Amino acid sequence: MRQAMIFAAGLGTRLKPLTDTMPKALVPVGGQPLLWHVIMKLKTAGFERIVVNVHHFAQQIIDYLQANRNFGLDIRISDERSRLLETGGGIKKALPLFDQQSPILIHNVDILSNLDLAGDLLSSECPPDALLVVSRRQTKRYLLFDDEQLLDGWTNVETGEVKSPYPGLDPSGLRQLAFSGIHVIWPMVFPLFQEMPERFSIIDFYLKFCHQYAFIGHEQKDLRLLDVGKLDTLEQAETFIKQL
Repeated sequence: MRQAMIFAAGLGTRLKPLTDTMPKALVPVGGQPLLWHVIMKLKTAGFERIVVNVHHFAQQIIDYLQANRNFGLDIRISDERSRLLETGGGIKKALPLFDQQSPILIHNVDILSNLDLAGDLLSSECPPDALLVVSRRQTKRYLLFDDEQLLDGWTNVETGEVKSPYPGLDPSGLRQLAFSGIHVIWPMVFPLFQEMPERFSIIDFYLKFCHQYAFIGHEQKDLRLLDVGKLDTLEQAETFIKQL
């Protein structure tokens, strides 16, 4: 089964004042909500089950999905109204809603891209434990990979901070790649989430276990990606969607 999770619980503070009255997931781009764009991309790629987590204006998202009859898909809600759980905690809470034998593709609701979700992300004959879509773009925070694209750590190039299970890791000798907010986890790592607290970042999860498990960076050379997280990117997003 092809299954995915869409992170739609965020407060969307960078999109104020729009998010004073609606969730970020329902902010329109090109005449349709961000959530619609991600769901359609997943549906076109053959995904059957989608879990959407909700918190900020949660009922608006639930009503939107019901009004559209879940777009003919098996869409389930992971309700975080009582407490926002961050990316890792959100996955942990949602895990029981998934088929435990199939990988899960995770996608931020505010990411638009030309990534082929039906392509080789899920079709590896010898799958890793997790696959993180990364790219070479300017940012402050990078994931660190070795020559085999195995995750070794994380760095903030502005502050010089490094996080890694490997003591004294030197970022200068590693590939520094930006995380896209799109990744796939395979069933062999599902039990590891029970070792984590209720609320945590998925990056902390990857850094905790990357010395024991194969977390691979997937670098698509022609990747075009837009994070629609701020008001000034909304206008860019209109053009971006037309070009896609």
